Amino acid sequence: MKKRIVQIIVAGAFIVAPLFMFAQPNPGGNGNGTPVGGDPIGGGGGTAPIGGGIVLLISMAAGYGMKKVFDARNKFEE
Repeated sequence: MKKRIVQIIVAGAFIVAPLFMFAQPNPGGNGNGTPVGGDPIGGGGGTAPIGGGIVLLISMAAGYGMKKVFDARNKFEE
């Protein structure tokens, strides 16, 4: 019974906590439209190039799949 009460309290805390958490407000902009403090950290584009990482991930997954097929085929032939 105690365990169930603790679970309910923890679940309730996770549900209610976002109501009290606020992000830092936007500081606005300068008169000419540029952001306050200069360009954002990590470049000014706002997007990260992920093309190289996806290609690497897919090629590694393909290599792993080919190894599994090769191992299964060799085991089947034995």
